[in-house]
Amino acid sequence: MFPVRKQFVGLDIGSSSVKAVVLKEQGKGSWALAHLGIEQLPPEVIVDGAIMDAPVVVDAIRRLFTKQKIKFKKVVISVSGHALIVKKISLPQMSREELAESIHWEAEQYIPFDIEDVNIDFHLMEGGEDKTSSEMDVILVAVKKDKINDYTGLVRQAGLTPVIVDADGFAIFNQFEINSERQQGTIALIDIGASVMNINVIQDGKHMLYRDISIGGNQYTDAIQKDLNVSFDQAEGLKMGEEVKGIHPDDVLSIIESINEDIAMEIQRSFDYHKTTSANARVDHVILTGGASKTRGLDEFLTKKLGINIEFGDPFKRISYNPKKFDPVYVKEIAPLFAVGVGLGIRRD
Repeated sequence: MFPVRKQFVGLDIGSSSVKAVVLKEQGKGSWALAHLGIEQLPPEVIVDGAIMDAPVVVDAIRRLFTKQKIKFKKVVISVSGHALIVKKISLPQMSREELAESIHWEAEQYIPFDIEDVNIDFHLMEGGEDKTSSEMDVILVAVKKDKINDYTGLVRQAGLTPVIVDADGFAIFNQFEINSERQQGTIALIDIGASVMNINVIQDGKHMLYRDISIGGNQYTDAIQKDLNVSFDQAEGLKMGEEVKGIHPDDVLSIIESINEDIAMEIQRSFDYHKTTSANARVDHVILTGGASKTRGLDEFLTKKLGINIEFGDPFKRISYNPKKFDPVYVKEIAPLFAVGVGLGIRRD
């Protein structure tokens, strides 16, 4: 008999929608799409990662699983934002066992929260146990317990079982790994969602920088609503290039470019910080994902502003699927929204 593989659902609970991905493992590094779906959330239900109306989110998760006929109950979720701290730190050389025992003590100087209020984990970077070096590089991860409890509570209320809580940025990196050949040089994975922009700088396959910044698609929508006195739905459409009677396109463009400037500035700040921590400082390439990455003209604006080649990521690039079940046009259209979901969907431990 063949062993029964674990089957988890990647459940991405975002500020504007909940998304589910079920992937079947077909062999080492080979995946097939089994289920895929998205359910929109009303505005202000989740604000800056804080859950304001849990029953509405729970109902959306239930509808999503019902519509997509997802029977699996074990889910992988992720968190982001101010309640999450991810830092690359250097520590004196020690065994993995010694590190596990001392990480809480070591972490105190890097975490701006009470150490008793957070859950802590770590990842030893490649080559970290090189005994010829006096130091080891470690990725330190700390999340406020309240944040984890809020999100796992949502999942349980929906009748599901949370088995893994990941960080958005790590999920994005996981999907990048299965969709891209190992690339040398320095790559920035930038995912711009409704309320959070995640920046991951990867150098020769290693995490170098992780930042969650409170800016995203909602800033465009809010500014358009306020400045042009239109509804939420009209503002969303204008943001994506739709026309609304009585609104001049140039008025919309000036608002969009103002938010583009803010996004570009935050990205440049992250790159500047990376320069201070790495000998190989230049970012060679940017891969853009997230719903707000589709905002009209953003990619061209960032290319010009940052002077770096930018391309859109495709989380389904190397994932096979039945075109009779999943419309290829639809999959291509929504692909940028699923970088986190796909990264969660491939988790097995």
